[in-house]
Amino acid sequence: MDTEIPLFPLRSVLFPGGHLPLQLFEPRYLDMVQRCHAQGQAFGVVALTEGEEVRQRDGEGFRREAFHEVGTLARIEHFEHEQPGLIRIRTRGTQRFRLLDSRCLSHGLWVGRPELLPADIATPVPEDLRHAARQLQDLLANWRERAGPEQLPVQPPHAWDDAGWLANRWAELLPMPAGDRQRLMALDNPLLRLELAVDRLDALSGSATL
Repeated sequence: MDTEIPLFPLRSVLFPGGHLPLQLFEPRYLDMVQRCHAQGQAFGVVALTEGEEVRQRDGEGFRREAFHEVGTLARIEHFEHEQPGLIRIRTRGTQRFRLLDSRCLSHGLWVGRPELLPADIATPVPEDLRHAARQLQDLLANWRERAGPEQLPVQPPHAWDDAGWLANRWAELLPMPAGDRQRLMALDNPLLRLELAVDRLDALSGSATL
């Protein structure tokens, strides 16, 4: 893509097919999100390596912000602007990208020129990894008893037999350092991503962490 897109650096990692709710109050994001919503445009979510989600002052300027070059496009699925200075949105991750370059505008908004990365090739979940799908189904069933369907961290459409989709959902849910989560998201091989996620899942089997 030759066109720049707005970027949203966060302390979290967005995966394709994942849902991300955001509450926005910084001027640099209020205008950006309203424009994206009005134009049906996606913005890029990138994981921070330096700095904070809310812009921090440092003397007469602002603290340095830096982020990974591989991120995920986010499309707005729900938009609420019920009071001035506050917007709530729910987004869904779509396609991964790699930033070719990025720059910070005068009011603090980052923009970048992305190279879209190929979507995962549909890959069946191997027999020896299918327990991961059953465990996720059980986990969601337990959560559903305590919260409504809209509160579940995994939303339809479900693709229980697709290795990439299943890997992404576990990579979102499993406790791990942000850098490890980023490395899983950046992996091009969906089966390898699932194998690595299931290794972590098996290591936590029987734990009350989830």
